[in-house]
Amino acid sequence: MKISGFTFVRNAVKFDYPVVEAISSILPLCDEFIVCLGNSDDGTEELLKSIPSDKIKIVPSVWDDRLREGGRVLATETDKAFDAVSADSHWAFYIQADEVVHEKYLPIIKQAMERYKEDKNVDCLVFKYLHFYGNYNYVGNARNWYRREIRIIKNDKTIRSYRDAQGFRKNEKKISGKLLDAYIYHYGWVRNPRLQTVRIANFEKLYKADNKLTLHADELFDYHNVNSLTLFDGTHPEVMKSRIAGMDWDFEFDISKKRLPLRHRILDFVERLTGKRFFEFRNYKLVK
Repeated sequence: MKISGFTFVRNAVKFDYPVVEAISSILPLCDEFIVCLGNSDDGTEELLKSIPSDKIKIVPSVWDDRLREGGRVLATETDKAFDAVSADSHWAFYIQADEVVHEKYLPIIKQAMERYKEDKNVDCLVFKYLHFYGNYNYVGNARNWYRREIRIIKNDKTIRSYRDAQGFRKNEKKISGKLLDAYIYHYGWVRNPRLQTVRIANFEKLYKADNKLTLHADELFDYHNVNSLTLFDGTHPEVMKSRIAGMDWDFEFDISKKRLPLRHRILDFVERLTGKRFFEFRNYKLVK
């Protein structure tokens, strides 16, 4: 079984993306790793080349900044990386530049890829998510955080990245997958407040043509403006330890405070009673 990893990135140094940790976390599973490197001006290429592995293949790219509708440029760059995956790979493991996999899940993931490699009813593998927020101690637990998403796909080039690289579809239709008992640790909302503002301002430019941004680069991002958080009581991936140790800002939050709209409070109550999450957007079809 041959496995390829793939991702895209641009200006990871400037916006403090943990792309080295992201790649390193799944590299033990991969026979090759494709990085579609967008036109950067901050040393991102040198950062990628510092990863001590001959599995990594860098594919240079120039982003089409005109593709602002729904952040389409992100899907375009994802497709470029996927298209560079070797034809003889069975699976393609997609990870974004702010996502990391805990090493404890690697055996579970590999076992699933072995099991469903030849299963024509399974196009993808779906992960659960932990969305860290503010610092490495808090996790978002409101309904606006997506619970699951596709991150491993069969090496079928008719599968394409969907919308703003949220997930994947085939001929615009949802693909079928198995849900893994494994998590993606999403760290996109954990960085110094000054850098978070810079990151958000830049990200909004991918969606807005009028340059009317909600944040400007001289502001500090206010992490307290959040609806609901819970404390994280687990361990972080080994590859994140040095980054966590270098945290240079403070954030505390009273988890008893909940600012949820009435509709969400009702749906949360129903979920606690039934164990089912109603009206949840799913970018995939789960197979039993």
